Amino acid sequence: MSVSTAALDRTVCSPLPVLGRDVTVPLVTGGEVTYAALDYAASAPALQRVWDDVAAYAPYYGSVHRGAGYLSQLSTDLFENARRTVAEFLDCRADDQLIFTRSTTDSLNLLAAALPADCQVFVFETEHHASLLPWQDAKVTYLNAPRTPQQAVATLERALADRDPHGPALVCVTGASNVTGELWPVRELAAAAHAHGARIVLDAAQLAPHHPVSVQDLDVDWVAFSGHKLYAPFGSGVLAGRADWLRAAEPYLAGGGASRKVTRRADGGVDVEWHESAARHEAGSPNVIGAYSIASACKALTEAGFDTLVAREQHLIEKVREGLAEVPEVRVLSLFGDDAPRVGVISFVVDGWNSSHFAAALSAEYGIGVRDGLFCAHPLVRTLLGSDPQTQGECGAPEAAPGEKSLNAIRVSFGAGTPDEHVERFVTAVCELVTDGAKWNYRTEDGRCVPAV
Repeated sequence: MSVSTAALDRTVCSPLPVLGRDVTVPLVTGGEVTYAALDYAASAPALQRVWDDVAAYAPYYGSVHRGAGYLSQLSTDLFENARRTVAEFLDCRADDQLIFTRSTTDSLNLLAAALPADCQVFVFETEHHASLLPWQDAKVTYLNAPRTPQQAVATLERALADRDPHGPALVCVTGASNVTGELWPVRELAAAAHAHGARIVLDAAQLAPHHPVSVQDLDVDWVAFSGHKLYAPFGSGVLAGRADWLRAAEPYLAGGGASRKVTRRADGGVDVEWHESAARHEAGSPNVIGAYSIASACKALTEAGFDTLVAREQHLIEKVREGLAEVPEVRVLSLFGDDAPRVGVISFVVDGWNSSHFAAALSAEYGIGVRDGLFCAHPLVRTLLGSDPQTQGECGAPEAAPGEKSLNAIRVSFGAGTPDEHVERFVTAVCELVTDGAKWNYRTEDGRCVPAV
């Protein structure tokens, strides 16, 4: 979708205030510059609004679900109100459960532990490892990378048609790729899953910070995402969706909070009655600050308005894509093609450059933070780079030295807190590095490309 300057002028286009927006970093060539954080897909900076809300609550910190004192009661109300706020943000169904976890990875491993016996799982090779790997104890079918959204739906339908129709089945799919930023046809994939008697879980880690996510509109059975990608601090995540499999499963962690009643038996053993609510999978003292920060971020994004946020982000996407298109040596990675709708995540390679060397130069010489590597999506990046699936590669930088060919790419990502100047500086830096080369010498140290001292 093209967003004209006139259209942007009719919206509130200022970036949302985030922590670190005024941080300066030293350049290896001398001087300092304001840091351009363009690695939102890994961890977005916390919104100032979120940080302020957490700071205001901190003096009133108390135990949750455990104490009769005023601060404990306050913290308990805060925690449960956060659950309701996030459920509203996700447009959950009335009987859905929302469980606070540590991250998307934790959420999907929790769901994997709750799968019924003999459950078949279907997952595309294009997934982040958080949604590719948790299903090892189930019967897993890995689907090849599709090249169009329509092919994705058709591939899933064929696979589901061949499954045992009598047993449980689950489809796991991303909402937006953490490598290409491309949006996946979630609603159509959910329809295909349900038509064949399967359920579907949405990995919304890259979707929720950029677009509204409605469990009911998309008709997904579960959704998972992380707070640290949604402009909240590290250490919190969400799994929300249908309650039946979660209630039937053994608690993800055994301990206080998950247990409703514990008694000794005559033989000396212990009998446990577990909660059937979300508490069943939230054993231990909960991360109330993490839950509260996610709820605060949900409120901030809702109040800012996703229409405005999406329009502004599309403006930034066009700036980056148009700038990269002017550099013949740059190849942008894509599954679905240039016209595919996407969020602010763009990966690319540069002819004649080791990607780790290029990323290191962006940081050291321009104060720009991007990501290089395989982005914890090894099969997808290998497919996009046209390499053999068995080729060795690491999630971070490989051992290749500057100038040597490497099996990795560069990823630039941005969002609601990114000012125009950051993406403009990035585009300028790419052009200068390709045209003039790096101004400094670099070497490989502990698997990372760093400036030579």
